[in-house]
Amino acid sequence: MTRSGKLDFGVLLLLAEQEFVGELRAYTAAQGFDDQGRSDGFVLRTLGAAPTTITGLAERLDITKQGASQIADDMERRGYVERRPDPSDARARLLHLSARGEAALAAARRFHQTYERRLRRKLGDEAVEAMRGVLTAMAGEAQVSTPHFRALMF
Repeated sequence: MTRSGKLDFGVLLLLAEQEFVGELRAYTAAQGFDDQGRSDGFVLRTLGAAPTTITGLAERLDITKQGASQIADDMERRGYVERRPDPSDARARLLHLSARGEAALAAARRFHQTYERRLRRKLGDEAVEAMRGVLTAMAGEAQVSTPHFRALMF
């Protein structure tokens, strides 16, 4: 609590994020995706937008190529990702979503849409749009508008 008796804003954001992620994990687990790791959602959205190389994935995750390779290996082992030859470079291999990966991404997207509809019913369209505006401002319009980030939205 702050001196004004209100919960700290950062704590509220953290609690809201934890609640959202907890509900998302429960929903996707109920859909048969109970083995998802912490970064899987971002990788699923990245590859759902377009296949990429390990180097491209590392850049998008802002981690080393070794780290991206470990994540891809793990997701491939669990059946979410597959590697295919790059048609434009015979030496390269592209990461693609497998059928299981596409289904997991579709389930996560359904949850996101359902969650927002539930908020709209509970709080109203105006409140949800205001929250979207606040979150966009906090994230930074420049960041939200990048082509890479925009590709993850669909």
